[in-house]
Amino acid sequence: MGSKNELRIAEYFNDVELKRIYEPYFCRAEDAITIVIVGTFCGFRNLKQIQEWASHEKIREILAKDFCVRHVPCYYWLTCLLKILEPKSMNECFMRWVQSLIPEKLDGLTVSFDGKTVCSTGKMERYENPLHIVSAQLSELGLTLGQEAVEEKSNEIPAVARLIQMLRLKGCVVVADALNCQKETASAIIEQSADYLLSVKDNQPNLKADIEDYVMDESLRKTMDSAETLEKSRERTERRTAYVTDGIKWLDAAKDWTQLACIGAIHTQFSTKTGKSSEWHYYISSRAMTAEEETVAQNV
Repeated sequence: MGSKNELRIAEYFNDVELKRIYEPYFCRAEDAITIVIVGTFCGFRNLKQIQEWASHEKIREILAKDFCVRHVPCYYWLTCLLKILEPKSMNECFMRWVQSLIPEKLDGLTVSFDGKTVCSTGKMERYENPLHIVSAQLSELGLTLGQEAVEEKSNEIPAVARLIQMLRLKGCVVVADALNCQKETASAIIEQSADYLLSVKDNQPNLKADIEDYVMDESLRKTMDSAETLEKSRERTERRTAYVTDGIKWLDAAKDWTQLACIGAIHTQFSTKTGKSSEWHYYISSRAMTAEEETVAQNV
């Protein structure tokens, strides 16, 4: 019977798929994964450092006692084991393990979906376009719940849809940028018993225009709940004013967005030694939130 720690790591990788048949006569694939995960938690930044750390006699004892890792492979064999892991299967196993670490109830916590382009992959022959990584992060805990790699930014929307289906999101507020402000995405989030807070830009021109017209009407803006924050950093000052209203019966587009409950806007004013500037951002949400809650959700 393995230890409690083994059950919390290796158990989740027992069924990871491999690219070729491998007989674990010395070191199991899940052992290699456990070594890398624990080594990363200990602050080591690359595989060579992790292998050297794991090879120390005291660390070997800890790995055997607490994680049931009986053998630590050499650097070459560790890299070979990691290379035969099927990436998609590994990602799915990793997400299941991370999901086991988070609280059962996620009410009120924020899950942020974000896409980043790995610019260095643009020069690699095996990629026609730079690799794009879409990740979902439990913002308050700084914990990445899962990620998907796609070869073009345009593929981010279906990648987000897949992550929404795979992750446990009940009770969360899901925050996503304007690219993912899609009716299908909003519906998928609601189906997972979560709420959405989506940025609205030019890819939803009519919706943006309606919210913008409402917010720019000073008399209407005064009826909206508002909250203000001020941040100073050296010679830069940033003042953010958030506005929210759940009075949206006038909004024709409301019927097209599943359980749409409120609209909002954030006005950001920047002051530096070179001058002042400002910008507006608009939002829709399925949760009837206050302006302060909107600001917090966008900042975490």
